[in-house]
Amino acid sequence: MTLRLEDPRFVASGTSPDNFPPPSYPEIAFAGRSNVGKSSLLNTLLGRPLARTSSTPGRTRLVNFFAARLPGAKGKREVGLVDLPGYGYAKVARSERAAWQHMIEGYVTGRPTLRAMVVIVDVRRGAEAEERDLLEWLAALPLPSIVVGTKLDKLGKAAQKPALVAIGQELGMSRSPLGFSAETGEGKADLIRLLSRACETE
Repeated sequence: MTLRLEDPRFVASGTSPDNFPPPSYPEIAFAGRSNVGKSSLLNTLLGRPLARTSSTPGRTRLVNFFAARLPGAKGKREVGLVDLPGYGYAKVARSERAAWQHMIEGYVTGRPTLRAMVVIVDVRRGAEAEERDLLEWLAALPLPSIVVGTKLDKLGKAAQKPALVAIGQELGMSRSPLGFSAETGEGKADLIRLLSRACETE
């Protein structure tokens, strides 16, 4: 049987803890450089086009909350999937970028139900200083991280594994990140398993 999330739905959007939905079940946050394929990854996981996609970097300017039911040994469990604003080369004012950073830090450090963060890297571009800084910050909190290399289908088969290995080395990981393609669905089932495992931690 194909592993999938059930009853996917949009919950709410917010800019600060004051207007975030109440924390009531485990959540997984998703972060990545602008235009890295984060919304496409979320839509693939959810099985529906709920997260807004755009070719314009920096289009996600809110913390967007989605929810679904996660299959597991203990039955169906609610899980929140939280889409954080992209970082990097988004063409916005520096003051707005600072506001985004404050919003993300407010969510990550103040959300008691947050179980892990999925850090997304475009396999064609590789990891950069911002990804390394993000992972170091998460480790210091501490908060588990799951690194995913997106747009895997954009590379030839022979280039996919070396690209993932290179990202792992750039980030000082003990193993390569998970490869993912929103076009083919590759990596979807493996990512759902990782999310399920993260939600089992208290």
